[in-house]
Amino acid sequence: MTSFTVIATPGDRRTSFFAAACRARGLPEPHVVPWPDVLPGGSARLHMDAAGDVLVRIDSPGEDAQVDALLRGPGHPARVGGGARWYRTFTGALSRVATETQRAGARLVNDVDDIAVMCDKRRCHARLQAAGVPVPEALPSVESYAQLRDRMAEAGMRRVFVKPAHGSSASGVVALQTAPGGRIKAVTSAARTATGYANSLRVRTYETEPEVAHLIDALAPDGLHVERWFPKAALDGRVFDLRVVVIAGEPTHAVVRTSRSPMTNLHLGGTRGDLEAVRRALGADGWRRALDVCARTAACFPGSLMVGVDLLVGVDRRRFAVAEVNAFGDLLPGLTGLPGTWAEGLDTYTAQVRAALARFSPAPRAVPPAHAEVGACTT
Repeated sequence: MTSFTVIATPGDRRTSFFAAACRARGLPEPHVVPWPDVLPGGSARLHMDAAGDVLVRIDSPGEDAQVDALLRGPGHPARVGGGARWYRTFTGALSRVATETQRAGARLVNDVDDIAVMCDKRRCHARLQAAGVPVPEALPSVESYAQLRDRMAEAGMRRVFVKPAHGSSASGVVALQTAPGGRIKAVTSAARTATGYANSLRVRTYETEPEVAHLIDALAPDGLHVERWFPKAALDGRVFDLRVVVIAGEPTHAVVRTSRSPMTNLHLGGTRGDLEAVRRALGADGWRRALDVCARTAACFPGSLMVGVDLLVGVDRRRFAVAEVNAFGDLLPGLTGLPGTWAEGLDTYTAQVRAALARFSPAPRAVPPAHAEVGACTT
């Protein structure tokens, strides 16, 4: 029988949802390998030697304080920064997982090299651009606030998004606007503290150049990715973008994220919007083109069963651009698959279990129609 081993944080929501999806399919309870076991100082072997066909799923390290300390070093988990060390440690662990998976005769359902690219915004942007996927224009590398302003002036950009190269959940992201006369405005979730910057659930604004320069210079040592600000479409006075989950190459789930600030992240005050209203606003052709961009994005990561695509919709509702690609972008509780897809009625985890069994079974077969297992939906 096929079974799953999951590199994850025991007991968190992602792990629980995936385990429920396995049980709904009649599979054994997944064997969970805690992240500390694959990080420096962890056990020498991953103990994936289970009977039958073993599929290995790598899940997000999550927000566990112990894991964060192993990845970034000691410090408060809410602090901004440490991304470069996080990335080095994380990709080292990915290599270890790949080696141990091969040793055990198991198979990965998400490719470690794909994950490494998705977790580096500069590499991810370059891969998408090379493949012809629409992305916002990016500036060359910047290492300080002064260099950022020089690069912006050379490119004729007054509005940019400054992103830590290895950040997630909008940590350290700065929506920066400049105007003649020295006016400046930076919107971010990074709150200045006595010891640096910390992530806040409240978006704040800095409007003096010394404040903004201090923030950018604090972020720069870990590496920055800077993009031209892509003006987003709005509905009912709120800008919006889309998180689209692509499973086995097909866009299967989508959620609208809306906000009155440049940040649409749901934990920063964004709210889920009306997907049907967005589909009507885009029209049938626009919606088809939006999903096509997401499918083309996923095709850039052929070794990954699932990717989460953050899709920007232009103010004219005709242009699209990919803001980010998420290796762990499937935590969308209560969301079921898009009507007309094979995942209709299934949550993101149940759909992935089903797609994994179809792709990795001894005799690969097409994913069957969704109506055969609608009852397997668990959230």
